[in-house]
Amino acid sequence: QVRLVESGGGLVQAGGSLRLSCTASGRNFNNWSMGWFRQEPGKERDFVASVWWNGGGAIYADSVKGRFTISTDNAKNAVYLQMNNLKPEDTAVYVCAGNPSLFGTNWNLWGQGTQVTVSS
Repeated sequence: QVRLVESGGGLVQAGGSLRLSCTASGRNFNNWSMGWFRQEPGKERDFVASVWWNGGGAIYADSVKGRFTISTDNAKNAVYLQMNNLKPEDTAVYVCAGNPSLFGTNWNLWGQGTQVTVSS
């Protein structure tokens, strides 16, 4: 079964760091784009960052630029989101997603999400 499984969420104080992992399985993800999205209760799902499976083409939302870093480790079939200088407004369920293209926004593969809570 093709799936994405996130891990690494938790509770952290403002200014702290957290590293999220997304393990992909079930198919070859070459030429895919991978991304992280987040959603707070009662709000729409927001784009956080994306990267090509080969590690290039990283894109970040303005709200996290300079604080978050997205990366891949193809040998481990993994995508990571290193989050530094976390802020309370970063609190959300973070979801890993896949897009079977190097371009566009056809995010059609989703993980279950992992909760990130940042206290002030």
